[in-house]
Amino acid sequence: MQSILRDKHHMNTTRRAAGFTLIELIVVIIILSILAATALPRFANLQVQARIAKLNGALGSVKGAAALSHAACLASSPECSATLLMEGVNVTMVHAYPTANAAGIITAAGLSVGPSSPDGYDIQGGGAAAGTPVTVMVLGNDPPNCSFSYTSPIASNQSPVYGILVTSGC
Repeated sequence: MQSILRDKHHMNTTRRAAGFTLIELIVVIIILSILAATALPRFANLQVQARIAKLNGALGSVKGAAALSHAACLASSPECSATLLMEGVNVTMVHAYPTANAAGIITAAGLSVGPSSPDGYDIQGGGAAAGTPVTVMVLGNDPPNCSFSYTSPIASNQSPVYGILVTSGC
């Protein structure tokens, strides 16, 4: 009798160890689908927040670089006019502030720009003339709508103008 019970018990455990039933697999797939559906919007929102934070960081870099280069220009003797040597790199200047282009404020801020930039920034517009704006954009969703602008001063004894952050496309 004991031998029969042992054999019956052995058959039950062997049958259970063979694999999962179709219903068990479907239940697991449904649970994973529900978890993915709730996590995906949160992940997408994190990307938007990361682009906005990156944009704020670039704006801070541009403001700091403009202030630092302006102070270095005023402290130099004679006062700088066309270029200023900052950390071994020439930065083009206009009215004692960096110009609104890649050779000016972008170099002073240490941003790497371009469509294949490792930093993920690009610029639009800009120039060496006084009062010229350049737009700094974060690459990703909609770059022109994830940006800010820097406008070089239009005259001596004036400051550059920083545009508001445009975050509707981040």
